[in-house]
Amino acid sequence: MIEIDYEKEKTNYEDKKKAFLYAFPKTIPVLTGFLVLGMAYGVLMQSKGYGVLWSVLMSAVAFCGSMQFVAITLLTTAFNPLQALFLSIMVNARHLFYGISMLEKYKGLGRARMFLIYVLCDETFSIASSDAPPSDVNHKYYYLSISALDYFYWVLGTFLGGLAGNVVNFNTKGLDFVLTALFVVLFLEQWKKRENRASGVIGIIATIISLFLFGKNNLVIPSMILILIILMLRGKKECI
Repeated sequence: MIEIDYEKEKTNYEDKKKAFLYAFPKTIPVLTGFLVLGMAYGVLMQSKGYGVLWSVLMSAVAFCGSMQFVAITLLTTAFNPLQALFLSIMVNARHLFYGISMLEKYKGLGRARMFLIYVLCDETFSIASSDAPPSDVNHKYYYLSISALDYFYWVLGTFLGGLAGNVVNFNTKGLDFVLTALFVVLFLEQWKKRENRASGVIGIIATIISLFLFGKNNLVIPSMILILIILMLRGKKECI
């Protein structure tokens, strides 16, 4: 007969609850952005003939924001596997750098790391990389709460958008710009902290240089590489 340690279960529940309550307020900006953005995605998918099930499935499985908007075009034109592969790599190349920078924060979290890696997105990275929970809040449950909440917001927004697309007919031109608007808001939030401004300036300059050298359709990977090189040289200089 299996004995249940009720005291341990109660403590575990309290740790989860405390971490969730601490994490939730920090995800409210993402909640507002993801609901609007997810709804826009759901409506756009509906306008292209893909129902609620397909749009929700795409958000739940792919969960890649900007690439999902790009994928709408890929789904509605002649499919080119190689083009889709390289386009996906270019659009999502930034996650390579996100993942590397989060190794230390996610260290020692056990099996939870698999879920945290799977649902890591720009908004989750922005919160988790710039904020650390106090010592009395369980770090694993804190990061899990942020990641799970942001994931839920996106899927929920997509579901609501898919439903709205069934009953509301309107011009969807410009809806995909909400993704750019959300990135601008996240950048401005990071800019408020003085220690983040140097990195922000580096990112802007590297992007402008890549834009002139490689064009607007091919600037993502070169700008990321340039940012990485500059940050590494800057870090090495500070260590000397």
